[in-house]
Amino acid sequence: MALDKATVARIATLARIKVPDAEQAHLAGELSQILSWIEQLNEVETSGVEPMSGGAAVAMSLAMREDAVSDGGRRDDILANAPAAANGFFAVPKVVE
Repeated sequence: MALDKATVARIATLARIKVPDAEQAHLAGELSQILSWIEQLNEVETSGVEPMSGGAAVAMSLAMREDAVSDGGRRDDILANAPAAANGFFAVPKVVE
């Protein structure tokens, strides 16, 4: 499938991409080569070929864990990064008088 400058201009407009007139002819050639390569891929016989992902080829299940609420047990480690801490909480300057 060969593209011309008008088609490239239309594609650029739809994609909201500014393509200068001087580059449209070059871009038309590159896009035409990409489309011809895709046409070659469509000619490859793939019936009977298993997909490489998506359940059939790789049967996996996610590891499950108990859904439990906790404080993380790392309060002191986290507060060590704070500029100021008091009574186990972040200490911040007063903003309302």
